[in-house]
Formats: sequence, structure tokens, C-alpha cells
Amino acid sequence: MLKSMVSAVQVDLAARFKSVRRRTASLCDPLTPEDMMVQSCPEASPAKWHLAHTTWFFESFILSEFLPGYRLFNPDFLWLFNSYYESFSKIPEKHLRASFSRPGLDEILRYRKHVDTSIERLLESDLPAEVLGRIELGANHEEQHQELFLTDILHAFFTNPLRPVYREDRYHGAVRESEGARLDFQAFQGGLREVGHDGKDFRFDNESPRHRVWLEPYKLARRLVTCGEYADFMADGGYNRAELWLSDGWAVVRDNGWQAPMYWSQEGGQWAVFTLRGAKRLEELADAPVGHVSFYEADAFARWAGCRLPTEFEWEAAAQGAPIEGNLLDSRNLRPIPAAADSPQSQRRTQLFGDCWEWTASSYLGYPGFKPLAGSLGEYNGKFMSGQMVLRGGSCVTPFSHIRATYRNFFAPQTRWQFSGIRLAR
Repeated sequence: MLKSMVSAVQVDLAARFKSVRRRTASLCDPLTPEDMMVQSCPEASPAKWHLAHTTWFFESFILSEFLPGYRLFNPDFLWLFNSYYESFSKIPEKHLRASFSRPGLDEILRYRKHVDTSIERLLESDLPAEVLGRIELGANHEEQHQELFLTDILHAFFTNPLRPVYREDRYHGAVRESEGARLDFQAFQGGLREVGHDGKDFRFDNESPRHRVWLEPYKLARRLVTCGEYADFMADGGYNRAELWLSDGWAVVRDNGWQAPMYWSQEGGQWAVFTLRGAKRLEELADAPVGHVSFYEADAFARWAGCRLPTEFEWEAAAQGAPIEGNLLDSRNLRPIPAAADSPQSQRRTQLFGDCWEWTASSYLGYPGFKPLAGSLGEYNGKFMSGQMVLRGGSCVTPFSHIRATYRNFFAPQTRWQFSGIRLAR
């Protein structure tokens, strides 16, 4: 590509596109074709489907509209790999995605190559802001699916009686297995604060517009709740004390027989936690953040601890200006790790980004003046603003380039298969 023909922004976007697509492919390296067909719960999707759907996004919303003479790889893919865009095409039943034995993996990989070549060709010409914005949106969409890819594989391997290991227990980042930081709180003055994205670079539509909120003085825990602390809640009868639970949460606990977070199981009378790096004894993870808890469990633990969950705006106000650093996907740990032990440097807020998404007490709603994107892309976020709770901060499988202080994740309050954890507030 002749760089003199396109802007530096466009050159950077082309490099970002290639990097994101390569990372998705690399996530498949430990998997067999059979692994990539598994859909172990209705919320999850097969790895093969993630490969196809992220490609579908670029073809459907960019190439089909903006590349003259573009040839569809397969016209049936326009509806077969649609996720939830009702205004775009018909949609196959989500819970049946594991039945898509055809097209085969080889064909899906050819589909990805076909679309990659076409996007790269598109990026060789000078493009308007609308097209560049769509490609950036597609890259962020794929990063979301990289996280979902790993989340779904964890569930698939947990449900396999052999409990396969996604990656062997070799670490590339600084993993702290010693005694973690004590649980203390940092005070914030509150007052009138601006929240939401300022619009200067990429953001999802649900992060805007920027607006003001009033916060009363509050405190946030400097780190996330650990597995050991959550085990104390369990030992104190936390799952059997109705007074700790919201009514809906108590019903979910009773109906599902919950007595521990997802992926915790008892082996020989001892608790073990299943991770992407295999099963670990609870003792090994006692100082690591607890994960895979629902909003209901997070809220009940907070009540038991004499605290509460922060609102999303308290969390964002505390995170404003903080460096984006932490145990994210780029660390390649693939599981939450303990906060740094107490030191003068660790007196600042820790684990704001990475390890586990943090449940907040805020319902997922549009900001004042919220406007979804035009057309079918308007279905990306806005139509889910009902019955969901907001999570903040990213997890150990969130790409570094994907997270920021204004990012709003959201899930139904009973959801546990995500890397979701707890930060306490007062």
C-alpha cells in the first residue's frame, strides 16, 4: 500500500485490523476442530461460529456497502451468521449454533481470508470517515468476541468430563502468588462530576453523550474481593441466608441450587476452581479475585460484608485519569491474579482494569440524550437497555486495546459464565 495515498490514521487502522484478525486466529491454536463445534450452554457460541460471525460483520456492514464490485463469499452467510440484527436479515436460533456442521472449518477460514483481502484492498484507497469508523467498530466488535471466545471455551471445557486444559500452566506476565494486599478503602469527595466519553476517539454509542452526575462522598475498596474472602461468606452460610439476598436473587439461588461460584467444585472434600489453565486448588487462588459470580451473588456478598456495590458513575469517577494497566488478555495469564502486596505504591487504586469485570449497582440504561447508531447497527447496544446491570473495568481476557474508563459492559443479573467479580463500596 502506498502510504502517501492515505492518511496516517488509515495506515494505523490497517495495522490494527490485521493485528485483531491475527489474534482471533491465534486463540484457535490450542483447539481441535471438534473443540470448535461445542456450544455448552444457550448463552455461549461455538468457536467456529465466532470466527464466522466476526467476519460476517465486516462483510455485511462494510464491504457490501462500500467496496464497489465486492463479491459475496456465500450469500447464505449473510443470514446464517447474523447474531441479533433483526432489521438486517432472518436469524437462526442461537441455541442451535452447534448444529452448524456445515460450512466446515476450512470453508470458514477461506471466508475469513476472502474478507480480509477485501478489507485490506479497501484500505488502500482514501476513505471517508464513515468507512473508517465502521472498520474501527468492526475491530472492537471482534475484540468483544475474542473475550467471548475464551469465556465460551472455558465453559465448554468445564462441562467436558475430561476437563481439558486450554493452555498449559506457563505464565508470561508477573503472577503474584504470595499474600495479597489487605482490603482497605479509598475515600472520594463526590460532588458534580462529568462522566461518559468525550467523543475524541472510538467509543460505543452507549458511552455517550458526556454528562454531569452528582455523587455523594463515597469509598471504594482498593482491590477486588478474593476467593478466600468469598469462601468465608460461603462458610458463614451465605447461600442459605435469605436476608442477604434480593428477592429475585434468592429465587435464582433456590431454583438453581447454587452453593458456590461457577467453576467451583468439591474434590475429595476440598474446593477446586476450574480455569483456562486447568483446575486449581482453592488454596492456590485464595488471594486471587473471585470470578464467575452473578450480580445477585455480588450484591449478597456486599451486604454480608457490611458494604454495597458501587454505582457505575462512582466507579468511572474513580477511574478517570488512572492508567490502563492490569491483568488483561495481553498479560496471557488467562485467569485473575492477586493484587500486589501492600507497599507505598499500592496505596493507589488497584485492579481497576483487568482480572474481573466488576458488577455495579447501576441498571443498564441510556444516558440523557442517548442516540443509537443509524440503521441496523443501532441494534448493537440500545435494544438491550432493559433488565441488565452494568459492569466496569474489563477482565483477564479483555484485550488491552479494547478497554477504557468509560466502557460499559452489561449482562442480566443472573449471568455467571463471564469473568465477573466484586469491588466493595461504602
